[in-house]
Amino acid sequence: MNERKPAAPVMGGGGFLRVRLDLSYDGGPFNGWALQPGLRTVQGSVEEALALLLQRPIRVTVAGRTDAGVHARGQVVHLDLSEAEWLSLPRGHELDPGAALLRRLRGALSRILGDLTGAIEVHDAGLAPEGFDARFSALWRRYSYRIADGPERWDPVLRGITLWHKAPLDVALMNEGARSLLGLQDFRSYCKPREGATTIRELQQFSFARGSEDVIVATVQADAFCHNMVRSLVGSALRVGEGLETPAWLHSRLLERKRDAKSVLAAPHPLVLEEVAYPSDSELLARAELTRARRE
Repeated sequence: MNERKPAAPVMGGGGFLRVRLDLSYDGGPFNGWALQPGLRTVQGSVEEALALLLQRPIRVTVAGRTDAGVHARGQVVHLDLSEAEWLSLPRGHELDPGAALLRRLRGALSRILGDLTGAIEVHDAGLAPEGFDARFSALWRRYSYRIADGPERWDPVLRGITLWHKAPLDVALMNEGARSLLGLQDFRSYCKPREGATTIRELQQFSFARGSEDVIVATVQADAFCHNMVRSLVGSALRVGEGLETPAWLHSRLLERKRDAKSVLAAPHPLVLEEVAYPSDSELLARAELTRARRE
């Protein structure tokens, strides 16, 4: 996670203080990040815990939504509190409000999650610098994806975060195809477009490497991701690695700018949001304004 210094209180719009939370979660028990009526989601659990503490509805903004079953080690959210709410968090104890929020939020999450206690962990809580927006201020998001290609590499202990792929994969071919997708591109062929939203993204890193356990780890980094984009990229690269398609096919699909029968999504459970990066404090507001303008 990014090292950051405590921020001085900065009043946001409407006289509210902006608070940043850094958290991680096991996505297995949840129906994704975003709120869905009648379903357990990460956002729903976090907001329910915050409402329990503050005695009012709370809405958080997230750096990157994750699909059902997808995990996160470096997720970031923000929320806005009144100055009175912030200062009341220690409840009369000699304690920094951020430290008090962290302690109390962990307790509230335990009450909300019950037997799933520990599936969501908040690691840091504090006032955000002026201009900070968890979503729009972000420079990039980085995901990892673990693949064990062949039964001799299947580890039951790690099956919850690893794709068990039956056929051997050629990492060199996958990397050859992946390099052709780097840069600012229209990824309509590799995502599920949302109404009115752009599918143009800057793919900054897309690579595959075998680790010490002989397990392949994909690294995918972009300024932002469209819906299902990472899983679609990995799923398509698997076809190349297995020899079902040539490396050039990945770029050909990109140019088609459409989804078809070969638009295969890799399974969600090996996908982990590892890190979200932000600019220096002085550049947060400018970055947020630039990102909003691009999205609109």
